[in-house]
Amino acid sequence: MRRDVSSRITLNVTEPADLVFAVAASAQYAAVEEEFSATVGGVPAEVREVADAHGTRLHRVKAGVGRLETTYRATIHGEAEADATSEADLLVYGRPSRYAESDALAPTAGGEFAGIRDPAQLLASVSSWVGTRLAYVSGSSLPTDGATRTLLARQGVCRDYAHLCVALLRGLGIPARQVAVYAPGLMPMDFHAVAEAWIDGAWRVVDATTLAPRSTLVRIATGRDAADTAFLTVVSGRIELLEIEVTATADVLPDDDIDELVSIG
Repeated sequence: MRRDVSSRITLNVTEPADLVFAVAASAQYAAVEEEFSATVGGVPAEVREVADAHGTRLHRVKAGVGRLETTYRATIHGEAEADATSEADLLVYGRPSRYAESDALAPTAGGEFAGIRDPAQLLASVSSWVGTRLAYVSGSSLPTDGATRTLLARQGVCRDYAHLCVALLRGLGIPARQVAVYAPGLMPMDFHAVAEAWIDGAWRVVDATTLAPRSTLVRIATGRDAADTAFLTVVSGRIELLEIEVTATADVLPDDDIDELVSIG
């Protein structure tokens, strides 16, 4: 499979800033042709690549005041290598986190999915339940909203769907985590967020929005929730987000059966 992805993020830096971008394809992809650049007022900015967990690659940018533009382009040939997962990882991804309050939602998870013992069936059931309980409404949630607030509001965007899936799965005793991805077939195109669960010795992806085929997703960042996977983190300084443009295409866009176990490749 060949996939072509790109992103362009334009910011107005109003106070010298230290910024971290998570837009590059994961280091798990061996065959990647890519380029990342950052300019302020047309002048190259200071950029340093930082390796994070599970193949996540961060680009740290020191930017002075002015119009900052970052661009990333990549062509990915073939699939990613399997993610190495330790027992410690599974413990981390079984705990509550900032945006996935599995301790608060465990009673809900236990009540809604009582009697389902097969992990694969639980995964499909959680994804379907979240997808039918929430309405996808752009701009309906705040960056500080977690899974509990999403369930109460009954609406959200992809990160909210993913947070609720992650929280419910952890509440059922299944390690789960969030992944930021490029998503060929997504409409409208943007950065996308999905959930992964540890099923039968592998990470299996679910997308309760069902907006893009899971087998074509390109992994960017992996972590506990949006705190670990945001496309932009402001370490210091002040910025205004002006524009985001994302593209993702694949040479094949297959059908997606939500009952099928799929791994991000």
